[in-house]
Amino acid sequence: MSYVPSTPEQRQAMLATVGVDSYRDLYRDVPKEMLLSHALDLPEGMSELEVSRAVSAMAAKNKQFSTILRGAGAYDHYIPAIVKSIPQKEEFLTAYTPYQAEMSQGVLQSIFEYQTMICELTGMDVSNASVYDGATAAAEAAAMCRDRKRRVTLISGASHPETINTVRTYCFGTGDELKVVPIKDGKTDPEALKELLTPEVASFYVQQPNFYGLIEDAEALGALTHAAGALYVMGCNPIALGLLKTPRECGADIAVGEGQPLGLPLGFGGPYLGYMATTQKLMRKLPGRIVGETVDDKGERAYVLSLQAREQHIRREKASSNICSNEALCALTAAVYLAAMGPDGIREVASQCTAKAHYLFRKLTELKGVQPVYNGPFFHEFVTSLPRRDEVLSALEREGILGGLPVEGGVLWCVTEKVPKSELDRAVAIVKEVLGA
Repeated sequence: MSYVPSTPEQRQAMLATVGVDSYRDLYRDVPKEMLLSHALDLPEGMSELEVSRAVSAMAAKNKQFSTILRGAGAYDHYIPAIVKSIPQKEEFLTAYTPYQAEMSQGVLQSIFEYQTMICELTGMDVSNASVYDGATAAAEAAAMCRDRKRRVTLISGASHPETINTVRTYCFGTGDELKVVPIKDGKTDPEALKELLTPEVASFYVQQPNFYGLIEDAEALGALTHAAGALYVMGCNPIALGLLKTPRECGADIAVGEGQPLGLPLGFGGPYLGYMATTQKLMRKLPGRIVGETVDDKGERAYVLSLQAREQHIRREKASSNICSNEALCALTAAVYLAAMGPDGIREVASQCTAKAHYLFRKLTELKGVQPVYNGPFFHEFVTSLPRRDEVLSALEREGILGGLPVEGGVLWCVTEKVPKSELDRAVAIVKEVLGA
């Protein structure tokens, strides 16, 4: 069956127009030994029903957990039905990048609303139309900060390992240097940071809460960074901002983070969402696009692409980023989630997360052999030691519970608002039974 939307006669006419007899003549400069002269050894095509059955059979091999006690960058939050419904509308689902502003008012408005809410969440002046994920946002923020004299980027060792690796990759590509600031007791060591803040340093990145779940002394770290003349970048869990101080209040010049908790379901590899926001001073260095609000020739509200600071729109040698897609569908999802939840809803989610995490922490550390690895305030993740770790996690898995993430020194546990107290008690009982505690 041919899926080319033209008849054989039309195709022959097109070939004749360009002066060839067959489509193979279009490849006459390709050596004959490289041309395929026989059909590919592929099975026959299947009907829609057969494809559905085959894909469903493959999907059935995936294990779905009824209870998830693991985070480490991707979190299982409740997603209201409206958050799944609106982005599925064909006007948004099939829309592409809004190059023609006059034809893309709805998409542009959705991006504008997303940017506005990200600014409200972070306390910053301006947000872009989003990037691929939180790690990419951190790397792009580091690139924003570098100039001819300052080519060194610092990143906290308590950041997510994948974020550190992504920033390192970006630095390698541009020939810049990345230095990892050592940690002490699970948090960024301020004395080590102070020592590393030399005149060559362009920026320092810290994650809040950090990879181990602990809440960093963000204001003090920011003060040290600015005293050395460097820019301060914070990577924040957006749900945690329902309770914690905003990056702006902590002195950050750029706020970035993973937007997956804002209504995006867990997925093996995404698609996720990187948010970026900054002060007006750094606005023109933001990568990607910024949507702005204006009025048209009739005086009515309209939306435009105000800034497009990527290599496709400006002279390539002046571009600091090659970010292309703006993740508009994911950004729309986050905007719908934020609008549906509102400030009180986000605060309630954050409160439930931290309350339930602290409950699980208390119950686990009451068991013999289970001790906190780090001390200090935490949001909804924490690390404990765990004897017979693999055995415990396997027992939890058999009961439909995805336990914490194995890390150096123990297990990184996470609790979101979705996990009821009864499930937390059941998980503790399973751990207790395995340990004989």
